Amino acid sequence: MRLVIQRVNNAGISVDDGEWRRMGRGIVVLFAASELDRQDCSERLLRKLAEKTANLRIFPDRDGKMNLSALELGLSVMVVSQFTLFADTRKGNRPSFIKAAEPVFAESIYDRYLGMLREFGFKEFLTGEFGAMMKIELINDGPVTIIIDTKEWEREY
Repeated sequence: MRLVIQRVNNAGISVDDGEWRRMGRGIVVLFAASELDRQDCSERLLRKLAEKTANLRIFPDRDGKMNLSALELGLSVMVVSQFTLFADTRKGNRPSFIKAAEPVFAESIYDRYLGMLREFGFKEFLTGEFGAMMKIELINDGPVTIIIDTKEWEREY
């Protein structure tokens, strides 16, 4: 799984040109699953990913050090599925999405992740709609953008 997490001052989402839903300060999470996740998509791994997301210390403390999480500060979260995070751009100029998980499998992982993340009790919890056309607005704070790839957790540096 691959996540892009952005610290934001505020964010909003519109699904299929519908009404905008908005949130205040917090994090925006773009979520994607790959076909490789079929090999290891245990409840334990999903729980670790949800805990990492909720407790990621990317907000400044009184000294300006990134030492606080959105959860600790009582902030909001918006999670959006985005299969394009697994774009393969090695050949040509048109990305290939062959590494992205097929929709039924990807949606089940996404839903399980959402359920676990929702349990943490964020101030506001917004989501997109899997497979829908969405528009996202956000004001990035910092900017701070963190990428989490669960396959990298397996590697030693």
